[in-house]
Parts: sequence; C-alpha cells; structure tokens
Amino acid sequence: MTTVFVLNGPNLNLLGRREPQVYGSTTLQDIEKLVREKAEALGTAVTFRQSNHEGHLVDWIQEAGAQGAGIVINAGAYTHTSIALRDAISGSGAPTVEIHISNVHAREGFRHRSLIAPVSVGVICGFGPLSYVLGLEAVHQVMAERARQAKPSQH
Repeated sequence: MTTVFVLNGPNLNLLGRREPQVYGSTTLQDIEKLVREKAEALGTAVTFRQSNHEGHLVDWIQEAGAQGAGIVINAGAYTHTSIALRDAISGSGAPTVEIHISNVHAREGFRHRSLIAPVSVGVICGFGPLSYVLGLEAVHQVMAERARQAKPSQH
C-alpha cells in the first residue's frame, strides 16, 4: 500500500480562525477529514501532521523518505525561508508536492519565491482545501508511475 505524509507547517493549526478572508473558514481537522476520505478512495495510507517547529518537519520528511512514502507539504511561511526543508526534501528522495490554500502569486511579493519548489515534483496553490486533495492525487499518481517503471518487463 502506498503511504503519503501530509505535512503542515507553522500557523496552519489556526486555520478556520486565521485570516478567513484569505484562508476561509475550514479548519485543519476538516482538511484532514477530506484528505483521509480521498486517500481511502485511492487505497493510500495517510500520515497527517502539523508543527510550528521547522525541525519536526525536517524529521518527518526524513521519516517519509526512509519509509518510501510520498509527501504533500504545506510548509506555510517556511516555504519561502527554509533551506533546511529544501535540503530534507532533496535528501529524502520522497516525491513531494508543495501545496498552498491561497494563490501565493496573487499575494505579497515575498510569497512568490519558494525554496522547496525546485526539489518538489510539482506545486499546487490557490484552490483552498481542495489543494490538499489535488496534491494527494498528484503524488499518488507520481508514485504509481515510478512503481510501474521500476517493475521489470514481463515480455
């Protein structure tokens, strides 16, 4: 069974209360429920975590890589600042999809640059909580394709 770590960075525990004009009223617990429903439909196991601490995220990225899992990550503000997360993603070998609830490119200029995008297989932003579901579908497809390519031909 495929496993995907869905990792959430700083302040995402405040979803539903924090800047609802930007992030909406959906809580992180609501998003986790959506992700788990989609994962069940895909036949994928999910590990869903949130931390305001960069080191925890680094540890979880490394854990995902060691387990052969994929990653969907909303690194929050660390997206734009964390070389440590970038290096963890790169070093882990885990296929990673960066996601954001808001369209970061329609916001402040400092949010337009991601340090983790270059080491991710893709970026999804601006679809609200659906960004998580789309990220899960994307990393699931990438992992399935990699598994198909790794199998020897039966011919």
